[in-house]
Amino acid sequence: MGENLATTIARHAPKTLILASRTRSKLEDVARLVREQSPDTEPKLVVLDLGSQRAIRDAATEIWRLVDHVDILINNAAVVSSERRETTDGLEQTWGTNHIGHYLFTSLLTPLLAAGSYKSASPGSTRVVNVTSLGYRLSPIRFHDYNFEGKSVPAEEQSPMDLPSHMKITPDFPYAAFPAYGQSKTGNILHCVSLNEKLAQRNVKAFAVHPGCTYHIAAIWQ
Repeated sequence: MGENLATTIARHAPKTLILASRTRSKLEDVARLVREQSPDTEPKLVVLDLGSQRAIRDAATEIWRLVDHVDILINNAAVVSSERRETTDGLEQTWGTNHIGHYLFTSLLTPLLAAGSYKSASPGSTRVVNVTSLGYRLSPIRFHDYNFEGKSVPAEEQSPMDLPSHMKITPDFPYAAFPAYGQSKTGNILHCVSLNEKLAQRNVKAFAVHPGCTYHIAAIWQ
């Protein structure tokens, strides 16, 4: 999805398009497609591993070196794992990458977004876009056990009771991929709520968007 988004933006010939990913070879592949779409746009490549807060800070520092303002920041990356894993900072991987990683990255770039709003000829056009998901329905934020360590969680922080059994967290299975993913997507949405409250006076707006679904329908004739 990130590749399609980058090439779609490139068709509008932005002056600067920064591509960020943890894999440089993939960045180079997308950069080639961007140049094909818009020969006048020279993409800037930044290696970004959202599962490492040190790497996030390094990437933000690189972006500060490249530009003096940011008009639009699109937080699109996400992971999901069937097994509980941790980031380099000891956070449950899905939560640490999908929400905390984007939260930190956005926070480090907020002054550049504010500068973008100041320079913009169209007040309110500077924005943050968090690609979330309808998966937020699978779990609220588990404030008492966001790391999925088997701690007690009050009813209001638990997943819906009608989830299929393979999606449920139980005393014997304190981690499940779908609630972990849902928690991170809820975090993306609440992040936008917070940004709109804090950055309204700077004319920076935040949007949480669902990327869409593809439904596969099988028709059977006799």
